[in-house]
Amino acid sequence: MNQYSNDLNAPYNNYPPPMPPAKTNGKSIAALVLGILSVATPYIGLLFGIIAMILASISLKELKYKNEEGRGLAIAGLVCGIVGTVIYALLIAFLVVIFIFAASSDY
Repeated sequence: MNQYSNDLNAPYNNYPPPMPPAKTNGKSIAALVLGILSVATPYIGLLFGIIAMILASISLKELKYKNEEGRGLAIAGLVCGIVGTVIYALLIAFLVVIFIFAASSDY
C-alpha cells in the first residue's frame, strides 16, 4: 500500500513545483532610470537620453534570446530617452541660434 493512500492531498503531490519568477534584465532597469533622468535633468539630459536609448536597444535585443523580463521597462526607457534627447537638443539648438543672432547684431 502507498504511503499516501490515506492522505487527502495525494493527487496534488504529482505536480512539479512552481517555476521561479524570471529575473528582470538590468539593462532595462538602467535604461528606464536614465530615460527618466534625461527628461528631468537640465542640459546633461541629452547625454542621459543617448545612453538610455543605447541601453534600451541592447536590452530589447537581449530579451529575445534570454529568459528575462523587462520589455516594458526597456520600451519606457527608450521613449523617455528619445523625449529627453529631443527636448534638450532643441533647447541647445535654440540657445545657439540666439547667441549667434546676439553676437551678429550691432548695438
